[in-house]
Amino acid sequence: MSVTPMMAQYLDIKAEAPNALLFYRMGDFYELFFDDAVAASAALDIALTKRGQHLGQDIAMCGVPVHSAENYLMTLIRKGFRVAVAEQLEAPEEAKKRGSKSVVKRGIVRLVTPGTLTEDTLLDARAHNYLAAWCDVRGEGALAWADISTGAFHVSACPRVRLGPDLSRLVVREIVLTDESDVADIASELGVAVTPLGRSAFDSASAEVRLKTLFDVASLDAFGTFTRADLGAMGALVEYIELTQRGKLPLMRPPRPEASGELMAIDAATRRSLELTRGTSGGRDGSLLWAIDRTVTAGGGRLLERRVSAPSTVEGVIRSRLDAVDWACANDRLANDIRTALRRAPDMDRALSRLSLDRGGPRDLAAIRDGLMAGQSLFSCLSETDLPLDLVDLVGQEALTALLDAALVAEPPLMLRDGGFVASGHDADLDEARQLRDQGRGVIAALQKTYADRTGIASLKVKHNNVLGYFIETTATHVDKMRADDIFIHRQTTANQVRFTTVELSELETKILNAGGRAQEIEVRIFAGLRDAVLSASNAIFAAARVLAELDVTAALADLARGENWCRPKVDSTRAFTIDTGRHPVVERALKAQGAPFVANDTRLDATDGAAIRLLTGPNMAGKSTWLRQNALIAVLAQMGSFVPAEAAHIGIVSQLFSRVGASDDLARGRSTFMVEMVETAAILNQADDRSFVILDEIGRGTATYDGLSIAWATLEHLHDVNRCRALFATHYHEMTALSAKLAGVENATVAVREWDGDVIFLHEVRDGAADRSYGVQVAKLAGLPEAVVARARAVLNALEEGEREGGTKPKAMIDDLPLFSATPVPAPRPQKESAAETRLRDVFPDELTPREALDLLYELKRLTDG
Repeated sequence: MSVTPMMAQYLDIKAEAPNALLFYRMGDFYELFFDDAVAASAALDIALTKRGQHLGQDIAMCGVPVHSAENYLMTLIRKGFRVAVAEQLEAPEEAKKRGSKSVVKRGIVRLVTPGTLTEDTLLDARAHNYLAAWCDVRGEGALAWADISTGAFHVSACPRVRLGPDLSRLVVREIVLTDESDVADIASELGVAVTPLGRSAFDSASAEVRLKTLFDVASLDAFGTFTRADLGAMGALVEYIELTQRGKLPLMRPPRPEASGELMAIDAATRRSLELTRGTSGGRDGSLLWAIDRTVTAGGGRLLERRVSAPSTVEGVIRSRLDAVDWACANDRLANDIRTALRRAPDMDRALSRLSLDRGGPRDLAAIRDGLMAGQSLFSCLSETDLPLDLVDLVGQEALTALLDAALVAEPPLMLRDGGFVASGHDADLDEARQLRDQGRGVIAALQKTYADRTGIASLKVKHNNVLGYFIETTATHVDKMRADDIFIHRQTTANQVRFTTVELSELETKILNAGGRAQEIEVRIFAGLRDAVLSASNAIFAAARVLAELDVTAALADLARGENWCRPKVDSTRAFTIDTGRHPVVERALKAQGAPFVANDTRLDATDGAAIRLLTGPNMAGKSTWLRQNALIAVLAQMGSFVPAEAAHIGIVSQLFSRVGASDDLARGRSTFMVEMVETAAILNQADDRSFVILDEIGRGTATYDGLSIAWATLEHLHDVNRCRALFATHYHEMTALSAKLAGVENATVAVREWDGDVIFLHEVRDGAADRSYGVQVAKLAGLPEAVVARARAVLNALEEGEREGGTKPKAMIDDLPLFSATPVPAPRPQKESAAETRLRDVFPDELTPREALDLLYELKRLTDG
């Protein structure tokens, strides 16, 4: 069976993108065929049909409307697919000119992948969408990453051991690797889509030429000094972007080298444990970012996320950021004005990127206009202040702003094809076309009156039909008057009427019939001119967007500090770690929503010489993990340039942050909870140094008691003697508290509790000293274990403790002597003698007391207590 011309064209185009679903444009639909249709219909939950046959088999088919294609693209990308978009490259009329059987020309205009999205509907406005490439040249690794939706472009040295942490920090969506790379598993474990590319794409010499061409420079020296690995990673990244965008490269900012050691190192496990930017649900809710984000612009939100993900270790950078927040706190009225103005500032970065890729519309032009206007307004009111931020990039585009303001309506439509985005009065030809399109009847009526006055024939009419078009009609009695005026040209005579036209009417008819199309053509031309004007000023627009984001983050952090009573931390190059009445920002926010207070706690780590470790004991649910985490989060906040939830804080710069808190397994890789714990602990012990800050919780709990105690004991000694770091170490092994007498840098701390009538009350206060017990049975009771289980646990615990006191040989015998387990709960022993006050209280129902009765009862109880 012969292949139809259309299907032959489809198969040729599909061969260009064998690893992607092909969206084949057919009028108002994108259609998919064969295996693509089967996969897409299942992923999108849409109907699977068929269209003809190929090689004797039915051709599976499904389709999605063009106008809603973005929603389907989003679903497919999230499910791991890549999509090649094949558009019609000519009008059907052009194809018909070549013959009745000619097929409309089509071609792939874009390859949609997780790292190359630009549409607002496919992206999180407050998060970057990074595409990365990793290159290794003789053991020297480099990672380049870019967000084509904003133009951001970075590169950094990245040895293999740092690849996982860096991908986690950046939340990379897709990474390009050589087709023989052996690091794909590292990316896949983090949920990063992996794309193989030929080794030639990573060639450093070719990459240098490619980058020079992209940025139109003779040398890359102005951007920094790059290694061969740097060049290879950047070159591969640019080649892949050009491949997916089919030659339409987005506006890319010059590559920005990221120096090693300028950012706090935080591995993937620590990020998950501390929930820096993602909560346990996978979204922002419950994360540190969720708790502190008060930015009002998309650009500000992305900048805040970058700072939370990568706090600085450069003292000068941290101090300048804190100075800016300090200024905003001191000038709260002006800071609020900044926030009000910024609410009107759209996302210029992403608008600019879409315009450069020919995917922009009128609203993107309006975003540039509104953003530039907001920037110039802010500059005029802030330029005379002592704000410690450079605002000069906000000005210098007054001419472009004025052009966009004059050319665009206040609220343009989303799509260029919708028209109506050019303001009246901007273009005379467009105004005329619109008048004819929208007010054609009025123009004809005015012309009819003109002709009636000219001839003196009151009954003269201008009419229209599908044969003659527009014509002038009058009765036969007036034909001589019409013929006497040479502007009237005879068209037709009927039984009672005579019809004429004029050159003016014929020209007007042509204009009216073409007015809609002409208006659209003029608007397309104006759009192209405005887009070119914007793109020619792209560097200045990027710079203005950067300053607006800085202002947003500064004002937002000041609003947070004022509203939550946070203090400015002292951050320096010492190894101090002192916090007065510190609080957990996320937990405090959650408790505040419930109307409950947060119990603040101090932290003192004297790290002037050697290690400084606080060994924390106390029961579960008492707040040990909260205290550990809040100190780590305060370090992150301080070094990202934020005020912190405390009355005072002194943080010596932390170079590396490690957290081993919480329990989880990794069944996909065959790792038990204990194995995961040991792997993460090993990473800490092998990497931490004297500038690190480490929090560890319950090391060794996943194995036998003595094994676990031995591991925890040795781990603490290693942290103290070898790593010599600042650390908080929580444990249930009370035997370890003896280490404080042997290790100079170890001090004991405990979380205070109070027992009452067999129950435990958590005070959530961290105090000096050691806990004498774990209160596990009491916590189990609070959790709702059956009374019989709780009673049995008490009995076994008493037997074990008594046996231990008697030398450790009797516990088993005592347990053997215990009565068998009974499902009937053992009643808790009642007090031998009840006081008079307790007896009186048993008959009291507080909800039924009036205020006066309650007061009388209080006096009565006082008398009973006093005797």
